Parts: sequence; structure tokens; C-alpha cells
Amino acid sequence: MSGNTFGTLFRITNWGESHGKAIGVVIDGCPPQVEINEADIQAELDRRKPGQSKLTTTRQEDDHVEILSGVFEGKTTGTPIALMIHNTDTRKEDYAAFKDALRPSHADLTYLQKYGIRDPFGGGRSSARLTAGHVAAGAIAKKILKEAYGAEIIAYVKQVKHIIAEINLKQITQQQVEQSIVRCPEKKSAAAMIALIEKTKQQGDSVGGVIECIVRNIPAGLGEPLFDKIEADLAKAMLAINATKGFEIGSGFGGCMLFGSEHNDLLINRGKKITTATNQAGGVLGGITNGMPLVFRVAFKPTATIQKAQKTITSTGKEAVIEGKGRHDPCVLPRAVPIVEAMAALVLCDHHFRQRAYEHR
Repeated sequence: MSGNTFGTLFRITNWGESHGKAIGVVIDGCPPQVEINEADIQAELDRRKPGQSKLTTTRQEDDHVEILSGVFEGKTTGTPIALMIHNTDTRKEDYAAFKDALRPSHADLTYLQKYGIRDPFGGGRSSARLTAGHVAAGAIAKKILKEAYGAEIIAYVKQVKHIIAEINLKQITQQQVEQSIVRCPEKKSAAAMIALIEKTKQQGDSVGGVIECIVRNIPAGLGEPLFDKIEADLAKAMLAINATKGFEIGSGFGGCMLFGSEHNDLLINRGKKITTATNQAGGVLGGITNGMPLVFRVAFKPTATIQKAQKTITSTGKEAVIEGKGRHDPCVLPRAVPIVEAMAALVLCDHHFRQRAYEHR
């Protein structure tokens, strides 16, 4: 199966299945002498792992990461870094009813159409469980960006269904985000979101929403023209996350409601540094970072597996009724926050090394 490797100079290859023995990632292109240990990676994985609150799936996975290669005495060696996470709480019996029936809004049909075979247990390769590998690799990318620029990547839940939080992007901190189990830093909206998700869970249904992300302290000059624009690579990274349905940067779709005179970011000289007075562009002009904070949003659909009976079709074309009996998130957004951060870090880390290569040609 192709399509499992992401990145150009800083590359990751994701492997494993939802209910297999283990999942993991191989990182290639990481330079030597980067200080890294399992605790650094584990801290990010703990933010993504299942069973962390009443709003998430009850599947109990510690997601304990093991470094198999590429690190010696706490420092990277410049060789491929292999990370592995064992699956310990698989329940294949929960998926017995799905062995022949195709789950609505899942990849069951398309995997069958493409490969002629599919793994019915948790969706196999199509499962969001595989994003643990993204987060593990992203932890290393975050560290590299922090050391290089002092970069700070903060994602949070902006919207759950119709509930939209008003966030002050200049003041938001990671600590504020992590204080809420829904990972929304605005307390009133967070309480309403939690209540809605709990009610939805009781009804056997699910809800979606929007995650917003801000990246501070990224320098001007990262990104390439045309096909490798920063926003294009960010869009690819975000839409590669399970359950995503939309991406926008800066003013996004809202920008179409403005006149050019309202939307243009006017240039100013701020202490011998040319920058912009506003940030409708979301930190990118012509596909290249302009030194302003990167600001983008990612839309997530409601979780496809719900505890309600739905009509479907079997792999042989017969009519069937299916009802989810596994352990699933009624809303994926709280656990998707670190995934969005990780994918942003992978994109920016890759472009960091591409820019360094360009400057030293």
C-alpha cells in the first residue's frame, strides 16, 4: 500500500493497524545531536491517547512508546528513528457484526473497492488509531522547531456543532487549553460544549466541529512557490487526519465577504522590521511565511460509528442493519487537538530543513 510516507527532507512513514500487535512510525531525515527521550514523546501521546476523560472512547491504551533505533544515550544519531506503540486493549468481538456489513461513512466500501480486501477490526489502516504515530513523530518535530526558532504551536477546540468560542489569539496559552477536558480555553463555551457532547453520547449519537491552530515565532521565508506552498502542505497534512472535511487559513472562507480594501494586510515598519498591521493572510503570502503567526482552522465531521441502528449494505450487496457496539468518541475534537499540532510541526520542520538546504546551496 502506498501513501504511507509524508515529507520531503524530514520524512515519516506510518505503519500498523488498529487491532494489530502494534503501530508505529519511522522518522528519516532527523539530524544528529537532537536531545530526545521517550518521556518527551510520551507527554504528547498522553494528550491523544484514548480513555483520558468522560468525553472520549473507553478503550484503555497507555500508548507507551518505545524508541527502537536512531537514538543513542539520549541524542539522535542521524539515522532512521523507529518508534513503536503496542496495542493492548483490542476487542475484535466488537466488530463481529461489521465483518460483512459496510459501515456508513467509513472507509469500508472504498478499501474494498480499491484493494479487494479489508480489515474489519477497527478499520485496520483506516483507523484514527494510526494518528498516534503522527503525534509521536510530531513531538520530535516540535522540539526541533522550538530549538531553532522558539516556535510555539497551540491548537484548541474552536467549535462543537453550533457552539463557537471567541478566542483571543494574542493571549491564548497551552496551559489554558489543557485545563479543559474538551480543550477549549474559553470557559463558558467549554462548559456548553461538554454538556452537548455528554448529551449526544447518551443519545448514542455524535457531533463534529472545528479546531483552530496558531503557530508563533515562525520566521519569514519558509515555503515554496506553486505546489509546495506552506498553506498547501498544511492543507494536505490536515486533510490526511481522519474525519477532516475542511481547511482554511487566515480569513478563510470568511474573507470572501470582505472588500479588498478591508481584507488587505497593510505593510508597516515595526522597529526596522517590515511586517503587516493585520493578519488576514494567516501568516502566509505567496505560499511563503511572512513572519506573522500562522493561523488556520480544520473542520471535523461527527464520528461515523454511532450507537444507533442504520441501514446499510453487505459486501455481497444484501441489505442489512448495523448498530455500533465498539468504543468510540462521541466527538473526536478533544483528542484531535494534539494531532493537528503534530501535523503542523511535521510540515514546518520539513520546510525548516528545506530552507536551510536552499540557503547553503
